[in-house]
Amino acid sequence: MKDKLRHKVFQTISDIADEKRTDTYVIGGYVRDIFLDRDSKDIDIVVIGSGIALAKETAQRLGGLKVTTFKNFGTAMIKYKDMEIEFVGARKESYNRNSRKPVVEDGTLEDDQNRRDFTINALALSLNKKNFGELLDPFNGLEHLKQKLIKTPLDPVVTFSDDPLRMMRAIRFATQLIFRIEEKTFEGIKATKERIKIISKERINDELNKIIMADKPSIGFKLLDKAGLLELIFPELHALKGVESRNGIGHKDNFFHTLEVLDRIAPNTDDLWLRWATLLHDIGKPASKRFDENAGWTFYAHNYIGAKMTEQIFKKMKLPANEKMKFVQKMVKLHMRPIGLSEDTVTDSAVRRLLFEAGDDIDKLMTLCEADITSKNEEKVKRYLKNFQIVREKLKEIEQKDHIRNFQPPISGEIIMETFGLKPCKEIGDIKSAIKEAILDGEIHNDYDEAYEFMLKTGEEMGLKPVK
Repeated sequence: MKDKLRHKVFQTISDIADEKRTDTYVIGGYVRDIFLDRDSKDIDIVVIGSGIALAKETAQRLGGLKVTTFKNFGTAMIKYKDMEIEFVGARKESYNRNSRKPVVEDGTLEDDQNRRDFTINALALSLNKKNFGELLDPFNGLEHLKQKLIKTPLDPVVTFSDDPLRMMRAIRFATQLIFRIEEKTFEGIKATKERIKIISKERINDELNKIIMADKPSIGFKLLDKAGLLELIFPELHALKGVESRNGIGHKDNFFHTLEVLDRIAPNTDDLWLRWATLLHDIGKPASKRFDENAGWTFYAHNYIGAKMTEQIFKKMKLPANEKMKFVQKMVKLHMRPIGLSEDTVTDSAVRRLLFEAGDDIDKLMTLCEADITSKNEEKVKRYLKNFQIVREKLKEIEQKDHIRNFQPPISGEIIMETFGLKPCKEIGDIKSAIKEAILDGEIHNDYDEAYEFMLKTGEEMGLKPVK
């Protein structure tokens, strides 16, 4: 254990703590991750005294580092190389019913460990030389690590009611670490789920993003659903749940299908927004669901409905309303296109159009679509994957030949106006559109000379004559 504390940061803090005769500990996630053999760069230091004073002295000895202080909370933070070290005086907390911001008072190490969210995050290691590296584990957190168990130190209803974000954190840790949540603790989440409403959307998103980025995100979303939190924080995703049957014909549960696709894409991308697109790819299915006596259950245009819903969801959940949202929207809108290509004969024209619409995101779109093949029919899966490979090869071949990805038609509106002596009018847009369609259909190459000749021909058909 002492080997893990040989870093210059801990040795410096140890020297200062002994000089000032203050009991000092490293506590929380860093200690937990030592036992889990995980890398961690976030270090929490608890001192029985002034955390700010210890931070300032440590920063000075480590080379005059900048100290960021939060006097209201008695905390300070310094950055040393790739580490973030937060210092706090040991404290006890009490909470107001309508806020997760605590009333803070000076306390003992025991008080500080009592206020921690989970037993595995209440582990502390002494940094004083007399007992350097000694573990203080009042809640049996080390044993819970071995058992892979998430458990609150105190009554879970009190713990979650005081700070409802801890409910999200419990599920996030269970997902990231592949731990189980102790039964009484999970019942505490269910009992206090409504308290999540006092938590800001931004803080909830932080935890959701970490769940989405886990190796197996479905664990977290199933727990959110089981606890009753999903319906409160993400009703559109919850609405995918369930199977309806008519005339003995049912459809798949789109919630569990979505989670399966999310798990399937996880090993192939660390792009958070591609994973968000995966989570939302079928979000329009409840709104588009219809039953037809001949066709059975249909979800026509669910991709277009889902693309519109994406913008609404991002706005409501206070997710970034910028190019990241537009990327997710595009993936949701286009996710059916490669599947359609893989079912039919792959024509050059269809591939050109897909390249034009997907642009530089075509590879990410294909990754999503390949993850979306979840049939239990192994032969069907093999056939789709084989066809997808054909689509990928065709995409590569046509891109090399025609340079369609992100292409701009080689004839601009200015050239059309100058050629035919036109002022801004509808005909200019019509000619530009005709040139674009001709290139996408393969009638002409993506080439200036061919496009210019096509422009002259199209203008002539519209009754326009070039000016001399």
